[in-house]
Amino acid sequence: MGEVFDPTAAGGSQVLSTYDSLWIQSFGGCDGVLGDGSCQTEQRRSANGFLPSQMAPKENPFYLDLPFDDVHDQTALSMRQKVIPWAGEPAYATPAGDPTASLMKNRWVRIRANGQTCYGQIEDAGPGSYHDASYVFGSNDQRPENRKFNGAGMDVSPALNGCLHFTDVNGETDTVDWQFLAASDVPAGPWTAIVTTSGTR
Repeated sequence: MGEVFDPTAAGGSQVLSTYDSLWIQSFGGCDGVLGDGSCQTEQRRSANGFLPSQMAPKENPFYLDLPFDDVHDQTALSMRQKVIPWAGEPAYATPAGDPTASLMKNRWVRIRANGQTCYGQIEDAGPGSYHDASYVFGSNDQRPENRKFNGAGMDVSPALNGCLHFTDVNGETDTVDWQFLAASDVPAGPWTAIVTTSGTR
């Protein structure tokens, strides 16, 4: 959050998300360290719950994106009630009928890598693709259709990067396995210290 790796990007790099046009304000600022007037990623440690060293987040610092934007991508929006497994649950009945509300935002994901298991909430869409239903919801271990960023199928926050013991804070080579979870199945941990509940805006 706040890192601008491409100032010409239509999505504003990491200043806004597809689900929150004011994400940097909602989050509370740069999810890292400010240097030379820009937000830069920093390595996270378990000693302080993988939090940034220079700010106190207002929303969950354990966040990620997946390549399915069910609000702004018309292909994803048109298929979401058929492909999103929880779309038919009573809690999602109202959002499912509202094209401005997301069925993806704030959903929990369990991620495993390097012998670690961590949990995060979906707060953006990408990378590189925005309606990859086969990868996001498929059951046959489909690879991401995205070919950018070493074929990445998700981006994770600095907190998740540290929690999962990734090799590089800005790398593209780490691999994970992951699974959607209901909020009731998420165990207590640093990822539940602040839980994001805001809707699209």
